[in-house]
Parts: sequence; C-alpha cells; structure tokens
Amino acid sequence: MNQFKERVGPLVEYIAESTTACLVTMVQGNLLALTFSHLLIASQTGVVAGVIASIAIFFSRSNKRWIVSMVLGTGTAVVDFYVHPGMFGSAATEAIVTGIAAGVLSYLVGVTFQMGRAKFAAAK
Repeated sequence: MNQFKERVGPLVEYIAESTTACLVTMVQGNLLALTFSHLLIASQTGVVAGVIASIAIFFSRSNKRWIVSMVLGTGTAVVDFYVHPGMFGSAATEAIVTGIAAGVLSYLVGVTFQMGRAKFAAAK
C-alpha cells in the first residue's frame, strides 16, 4: 500500500496543482465566477499536464523541487494552450500565466510538504 501511495501520490499532486492554477487563471482570480464548465476545462488541462509531468519526472529520476515545478509549469502551459483559447492577452498569454502559476504552486506545495515531513521525522 505504501508503494502505491509513493507512485500515485505525485500524480494526484501534479494534477491538482495544474487544475487549480488553470481554474484560478481562467477566471482571473474571481473565484465567484467559477462554473462547472470552467472545472471541466481545467480538469482536462490538469489531467494531461499531470500525466506528462509524472512521466517526464519518472524518466528523469529527479526529485529536485525546482525541476519538478519547472516541468509541471511548462507542461501546464503547453497543454493549456491547446485545450482552450486564451481569455485575455494574445493567444498564448493565458497559457503562459497558467504555466507560471502551476510552477509556483507546485514549488510552494512541495516545499511545504518537505518541511512537514522533516518535522514529522524529527518528532519520531
């Protein structure tokens, strides 16, 4: 069971980070404007970007947080560009902003988890 968590956990984390970044960017931070349609579009971006990031990170065998965040951010930007048209700026502006947001979110969540694991291990 622990081995399953180690393999599936990062995939779920990457999907959630990419989806969240896409949702927030799509409504330009206005969370009251979120609809089910937004969730469907963001979920498409999140799942595809999460799978791409998981595969790329698995093959690179890297667990450096900044590399993981860069891969997820880049994957999210590329997938977002192809999944739906941008709602602001040029055709690629929203995708780039979404990718940056996914990368930053991934980095912050990853560092927070690492700090939490370190504190938990020290307390044992």
